[in-house]
Amino acid sequence: MANILALHTVYNHYLTSYSRSSVTKYDTHDKNELRNVYHSIVKLNKEAPLYLLDSSRESHAFAIGVKEGARELHNVIASLGGLKEDELLNKKAAFSTNENIVSAQYIGSAGADAEIPSFEVEVRSLATPQVNLGNFLPSDSVELPPDTYSFDINTHNTNYEFQYKVTSSDTNKSLQEKLARLISNAGIGIDAIVETDGDLSALRLTSSATGAPIGKENIFDISDTHSSKASGSVDYFGIGQVTRPAANASLLVNGEEHTSPSNRLTLEKTYELTLNGISPIEGQTATVSVKDDTESLGENISKLVDGYNSFLDFAVQNKGRRTKNADLLKEMRGIASIYKDGLNHMGLQIKEDGTLSLNAATYTQSMEDGQAKHTVSMMQDFADSLFRKTTLISLDPMQYINNTMVAYKNPAKTHFATPYHTSPYSGMMFNSYC
Repeated sequence: MANILALHTVYNHYLTSYSRSSVTKYDTHDKNELRNVYHSIVKLNKEAPLYLLDSSRESHAFAIGVKEGARELHNVIASLGGLKEDELLNKKAAFSTNENIVSAQYIGSAGADAEIPSFEVEVRSLATPQVNLGNFLPSDSVELPPDTYSFDINTHNTNYEFQYKVTSSDTNKSLQEKLARLISNAGIGIDAIVETDGDLSALRLTSSATGAPIGKENIFDISDTHSSKASGSVDYFGIGQVTRPAANASLLVNGEEHTSPSNRLTLEKTYELTLNGISPIEGQTATVSVKDDTESLGENISKLVDGYNSFLDFAVQNKGRRTKNADLLKEMRGIASIYKDGLNHMGLQIKEDGTLSLNAATYTQSMEDGQAKHTVSMMQDFADSLFRKTTLISLDPMQYINNTMVAYKNPAKTHFATPYHTSPYSGMMFNSYC
């Protein structure tokens, strides 16, 4: 049990301290991909010398950040058409004629010559979360007797008990603020804040989830009927009553009615829609479709540039005595310099700090001249080089922290895979926990 709790602590520390983005579909892998990763690690272990690694927190944070940054750029490139070189940057880009109502992203896999449908979308209502607004009480006084109180919150079929103390020096507002921190920091999908109205204050609880729950009345319920400590605080603060129940989004797609528990939904496995607002006039729609090839390519290149610049910015901002961020920057800038002429022709300029900037006018002109096909091929080669580099960085991020070489392997003898070369990356996250 203690080991499980330690692992839970390590995992949460990793996510909250270092992980910089949400998981995407490109973070899942089939057996062949996992097998390739395994063989790559075995090969790396066979050829790697023995190092003594810097064990400082600064080094740990940089190594994890490098791996996370490489994963992000890797996923950005993968999302721009696929994992095959000839598909890179070929992804279609979607658009909406009214972003205030709905925005769209193309998620289909249709070929270049396939006809992609358009849709007319009218938003009638947005998906909303559950809200429990408590009683407005005098901020500077309290009528709850001093004691240790507890109450239960049931959400997602899981029950959580919260305990807190009321002392003679507390006020309604100080207790409400205490409960707001207690609930929000618990990470159970409920955000709690204190609202004020003059000399009065109340506790507002809002669910992270939206949409009417299936098979139950509320997303979360609060009660102290069966609490292990003193009861009565739920009724006193009034947080047990649902002020606004969660509701589904309602929309018309080509005249047909649809509902969704979330404001983000997929449409015919072709578009991912984000509902941003209600149609101001009944019958007013936003057209969702795809851009032409030139516009789609331009948007893909823009996303690639943003991902590349973001990764370089991380390396620049995390310069330290215990890291080799200079080596990382040199390698990334070196890849861009190889394709400098082609990048310039397409409107991409390498700035002094190594980041890229896109000139829209130059890009448009490059697409109209006779070198467009060659230029696109060059951009695909550039993206593929970055893709391969991020894969290598992800396999061994420890190469970018300071290390002392202890010994080379004897080249005259057969190399055996040492399982310890890549283990410091995962092992260092357990330091001070186990």
